[in-house]
Amino acid sequence: MKKALIIGIDEYPTAPLNGCINDANAVAELLRTNGDGSPNFDVSLNLNVGTKAEFLELLDDLFSGNADATLLYFSGHGSESGHLVTPDYRGRDLGVSMTDVLGYANRSKCNNKIIILDCCFSGKFGELQVTNSSESILGEGITIMTASSRDEVSMESNGQGLFTSLFLQGLRGSAADITGRITPAGIYAFIDQSLGAWQQRPVFKTNISHFLSIRDIEPRVPKSILRKLGQYFDSPSDEYKLDPSFEFTNNPAIEHEVIEPYAKDENVNIFKELQLYESVGLIEPVDEEHMYFAAMKSKSCKLTALGLHYWKLAKDSRF
Repeated sequence: MKKALIIGIDEYPTAPLNGCINDANAVAELLRTNGDGSPNFDVSLNLNVGTKAEFLELLDDLFSGNADATLLYFSGHGSESGHLVTPDYRGRDLGVSMTDVLGYANRSKCNNKIIILDCCFSGKFGELQVTNSSESILGEGITIMTASSRDEVSMESNGQGLFTSLFLQGLRGSAADITGRITPAGIYAFIDQSLGAWQQRPVFKTNISHFLSIRDIEPRVPKSILRKLGQYFDSPSDEYKLDPSFEFTNNPAIEHEVIEPYAKDENVNIFKELQLYESVGLIEPVDEEHMYFAAMKSKSCKLTALGLHYWKLAKDSRF
């Protein structure tokens, strides 16, 4: 069982925001299902949470029980003092402290706790409450991703947070691996690469033994085909020998120059799978720019560095 608490707050008595409700709605919609429409997270969407007490009650519900995964997404104001600001703030009591949220996560019996914050100064999350301390104390199974560093603001543009707009792109598939898994680390890597040195810098902190996929999409290469890497390449250094019989257009029935051996159905089917591998960077032709010429000139193909990684996964039956 996986459950997600999504909170977006625009309506503050001073300094209202414009994109947090939009962000929360979009995140909730994507997390509810995987790319094929199958159920994913059981989502509780809460917009314009009005009070600190209500926020704390929602956190208590989220982190109770023993779910396989719990996910908190917050979009709203963050404070330099380390608070997720609620509209009922008074004086120094600005809302829910990041320390309190971390306490809920650390005490939770849920296996995986994922916390995603799109607010100013969110990089403070997880730091010890010691003057000038930037040390972090995360319990087992906790992953944190924040929109900005401890001293930065989080920007909005065109009715959406900059960080969340990239987070959504990642959930739609830009951060997926070849098997279609989208992990927090994959999303962070995608966002990190998308933001320049002069823009807000996201922060990623984790204490886990393995990454949980937070959304799955259709694999770029079907797993049944991906598993065949170990059949086509017995060892990492092997080259797979090609010849013109692998190219389906090398057929006397097609009016153009053909070369013996002519296309064979068995080899043509293998070649289609090899070309699929090449399209996602798992293999490359040897001494030729394109797989077509490698076949027509009886050359070969070999694993790339990425291909070697997935070759090992296939050999170890990891997918």
